[in-house]
Amino acid sequence: MKSVGHDSLNTGSTLDIDGKTYHYFSIPEAEKHIGDVSRLPVSLKVLLENVLRFEDGHSYSTEDAKAIAGWLAQGSSTQEVPFKPARILMQDFTGVPAVVDLAAMRDGILKLKGDPQKVNPLVPVNLVIDHSVMVDVSGTPDALQKNVTIEFERNGERYAFLRWGQEAFENFSVVPPGAGICHQVNLEYIAQAVWTAKVDGKDYAYPDTLYGTDSHTTMVNGMGVLGWGVGGIEAEAAMLGQPIAMLIPDVIGFKLTGKLPEGATATDLVLTVTQMLRKKGVVGKFVEFFGPALDHLPVADRATIANMAPEYGATCGFFPVDALTLDYLRQTGREEHRIKLTEDYLKAQGMFRTPDMADPIFTDTLELDLSTVVPSLAGPKRPQDRVSLKDATSAFETELTGGLGVPANDAHKKVPVAGTNYEIGHGDVVIAAITSCTNTSNPAVLIAAGLVARKARALGLKPKPWVKTSLAPGSQVVTDYLDRAKLSEDLDALGFNTVGYGCTTCIGNSGPLADTIVDAIENNKLVAVSVLSGNRNFEGRISPNVRANYLASPPLVVAYSLLGTMREDITTTPLGTSKDGKPVYLKDIWPTNKEIADLMGSSISREEFIDRYSKITLGTKEWQALKVATGSETYKWDPASTYVQNPPYFQDITPEPVSKGDIVGARVLALLGDNITTDHISPAGAIKKTAPAGLYLSEHQVAAKDFNSYGSRRGNDRIMVRGTFANIRIKNEMLPGTEGGLSRHYPDGAEGSIYDVAMKYKEEGTPLVVFGGKEYGMGSSRDWAAKGTLLLGIRAVIAESFERIHRSNLVGMGVLPLLFKEGVTRKTLNLKGDETIDIEGLDAITPRMTLTMTITRADGATQDVPLLCRVDTLDEVEYYRHGGILQYVLRGMTKAA
Repeated sequence: MKSVGHDSLNTGSTLDIDGKTYHYFSIPEAEKHIGDVSRLPVSLKVLLENVLRFEDGHSYSTEDAKAIAGWLAQGSSTQEVPFKPARILMQDFTGVPAVVDLAAMRDGILKLKGDPQKVNPLVPVNLVIDHSVMVDVSGTPDALQKNVTIEFERNGERYAFLRWGQEAFENFSVVPPGAGICHQVNLEYIAQAVWTAKVDGKDYAYPDTLYGTDSHTTMVNGMGVLGWGVGGIEAEAAMLGQPIAMLIPDVIGFKLTGKLPEGATATDLVLTVTQMLRKKGVVGKFVEFFGPALDHLPVADRATIANMAPEYGATCGFFPVDALTLDYLRQTGREEHRIKLTEDYLKAQGMFRTPDMADPIFTDTLELDLSTVVPSLAGPKRPQDRVSLKDATSAFETELTGGLGVPANDAHKKVPVAGTNYEIGHGDVVIAAITSCTNTSNPAVLIAAGLVARKARALGLKPKPWVKTSLAPGSQVVTDYLDRAKLSEDLDALGFNTVGYGCTTCIGNSGPLADTIVDAIENNKLVAVSVLSGNRNFEGRISPNVRANYLASPPLVVAYSLLGTMREDITTTPLGTSKDGKPVYLKDIWPTNKEIADLMGSSISREEFIDRYSKITLGTKEWQALKVATGSETYKWDPASTYVQNPPYFQDITPEPVSKGDIVGARVLALLGDNITTDHISPAGAIKKTAPAGLYLSEHQVAAKDFNSYGSRRGNDRIMVRGTFANIRIKNEMLPGTEGGLSRHYPDGAEGSIYDVAMKYKEEGTPLVVFGGKEYGMGSSRDWAAKGTLLLGIRAVIAESFERIHRSNLVGMGVLPLLFKEGVTRKTLNLKGDETIDIEGLDAITPRMTLTMTITRADGATQDVPLLCRVDTLDEVEYYRHGGILQYVLRGMTKAA
């Protein structure tokens, strides 16, 4: 924070903590002017404080504060308010392109005769490298070191670029690879609940808030830190001081009562919550948890629930700070001074939860008695599709011949695996991965997994030979407490050796399966299964060879590795045979809650957190050995690099924006269905040799084994535009019966890759549009899903509904998100893909206006269709007019100079 506002409402106050004075902007003082807000949801009180702190009569006004207070009258509002987070969190897949954009902006500001040093983060930015490690090696004692070595061989150039960024930009720090997953590092170390900054010689205290360039930034909501995922584009604007306008959200109160029963885990709880909230419908809304269960629900469980806010569709899943939060801060090594400041500041602001406080007023509520939660899985394609463990097999059988499309007479086929003495068939588990911040941040489920492994090992059980097993902790502290509990050796004995400290399988970095397993699957079109303790299980995400993916608790991951299939009921089928020849069932190896609690108490210490995080920026010997370019305020781009290139966004920038004009004679590049994810639009996983991106890399003398992933190549727009809509499972309805990134060029009808067809249209000067169904752009907050859309020449995306972040990203790149009116779809319009599209009035856009789309069919017939323009705010109108948010910010910086 570089400055504060005018404080027109005279809310300035002070706190004394251990003899140190902190200034803050008091909500109780503001109430004298805006009315009683004591029962405002705490998440909205955070927005209110943000307005009070930055109120300047321009971007922020006292009317904004009154608008938030006025929300209480209806539990809803149509007003928008600005918001500036205290800090930004990034991971490397989204961080590299963000740093590339900042470097490109420095070049761009030079074109506008500005000062490159103006392009600097104005708030702290923490980038945690966690998305690049892959499970190339697993099930061996040296898996971790071998994977680290391969990671640096693949990514050394990217990592050196990030180190350049750390030295070139102010307020920008990098956590090296091998430290953990960004959200777990944030939860255990970076986040503070109450942030501080010095302005004009005074120390200010204010709520810790953040934007993250990853959907699961919401995990830190579990410790009372308000934050959510945004696209890299929006994050870059925020770090450069641009307030982001947002509609004051509806806040859904989720009341939690009771306690989890014996045998149920925090994973089962979050899958239940996700299913309930998806059914409720909370897209674009805040969810705030309350109720008596919070008196005993630990922060680790809260963080697991908050982590999956993107899966239940909410902007955030917020838990107010309370006594258990302070205990967590203490356990994880935060300073006592900061803990006391947190308690006193939040109590002074009416933001500290206590058991006897009145419930906030919410837009709507729902309730869950934790005692009703049962062991569960979610899958095989969506995280909200929860099924109780006892029903998982029957549900899979239905799905196998239903949504997965296996003919009934083929459902029980078994095929031999070459060079082995076993067969595999539909439903066999080939990946069992303890992975993801969702669960590896939670000691209870990790300890439970270790205990399952211990009991299974003692009885002589082993995973089935066709199962690839792995453990990827979210921080090194996890290894410390598993070692102290002597559980690491049990997990290792079952093949759950540590493979890396990063996201791994959850984001598709599951690494290769054995060639013989792949051959058996692909040659026989088997539906193989993965079971992972992750948060996402979209088709095509986890592995290109695995079509059914189930989210499960870590102990269930271990159990399914022993059973080896989804075709048998894990609650009643023996997992194996003990050393003395007796059948072993799940109940025989499942730990009790007391066993888990006892081991947690004896194995987790504050000192471990302090010790590990005191060394977090050192990095491995490989990190320390990187050669880094220094001494230049602009980056020296290497034309031969296949990882980092100067993107084209600012190459032709002008001092004033130039109109792009109406959309006239546009062609349809793709007709897409419901639930198109950002993985479909911009995949993060493996690059196929025959895909446009693979051909590009081959032309640049990169061997197929060194292709790495799309996610790791996000610093190179040449590769990423070729990867847009290149997901192996995406289905373009213009080519029925096909999948993969294909399209047709009209009027000749020639078939080709989406990239090749788009480039042909670009040569012809033809603009493009894409049509979609419901929830277009759901999934990860992936800015390349919008950047690639722009660079293909797509002017507008027309859909039935948009995921929040992707809609914002499209606007941020100057692409129009347009919505069909209720009851109208691409199908009711009978679109084939051979039509041309006109949309007029684009130079006079206003927020959420109605535009008219004219469809001209191949036979010359025309039809006018009204569309809702999802450019939602006046600021977004400006972003669109400037060609994107970064161009808007860059021009503003130049003028401010």
